Amino acid sequence: MSQYTLSFIGTGAMGSALAKAAVKNTPPEKILLSNRTPEKAERLASALGCAAGSVTDAAEKAEYIFLGVKPQMMRELLSEIGPVLAKRSGRFVLVTMAAGLTIERIGELSGGMYPVIRIMPNTPCAAGAGMILYDANSLVTPEELDRFVAAMSGAGTLDRLEERLIDAGSAVAGCGPAFACLFIEALADGGVACGLPRQKALLYAAKMAEGTARLMQESGLHPGAMKDAVCSPGGSTIAGVRALEEHGFRAAAMDAVIAAAERTAELGK
Repeated sequence: MSQYTLSFIGTGAMGSALAKAAVKNTPPEKILLSNRTPEKAERLASALGCAAGSVTDAAEKAEYIFLGVKPQMMRELLSEIGPVLAKRSGRFVLVTMAAGLTIERIGELSGGMYPVIRIMPNTPCAAGAGMILYDANSLVTPEELDRFVAAMSGAGTLDRLEERLIDAGSAVAGCGPAFACLFIEALADGGVACGLPRQKALLYAAKMAEGTARLMQESGLHPGAMKDAVCSPGGSTIAGVRALEEHGFRAAAMDAVIAAAERTAELGK
């Protein structure tokens, strides 16, 4: 039996976000953190109550091994831990979050026929309000997949998506927080231009975005219908909507998602 339930190789922004989510449903002492700069993993481990160790420890001693490195670093990482994985006798699952790298490619780079779960998370996972898209190869058992979902449910919403669509889903859910932050910042800037203090403008914009998303999910209303409900004839909101449309707001947002999806596909080549 593995000493740890989860290990994270790489404690950058996304690895850290997932580790913070994981401790909500997994005992911290059953989570191991590892990073190329050991001090970084040790600081996060100390804050969360987790263990810290080497990359070898992470590959050798956990049931679910999260590969939290950039796509261009994956070959080096898997060649380093490949011999360790090959010597293991018990079950383990590789969990990859590298943009663009398919489950099949992770198998090729790891040098073995291993169970692999591919995930595309986003940074709001750190606050328990995230989105994790995932798929798995046939070597992952239903029980292993269920335990993975249960372990990571503290991150927010998990949704299984067939792998061919994960790049598109990631462009919306994974890259989307950056796009949303640009919009929130721009709204706040507009408020400042109208005389609001900066901190109040940021608070109002952020809470508006949070509340609107929550209302859409709870009500089941289409965002177009929600927009129409706010736009009174000849009113202030429709004047603002017109200004956004004059500047190609929706087309720019669509282009951002398409550009992100295309770049993700390039990273996997």
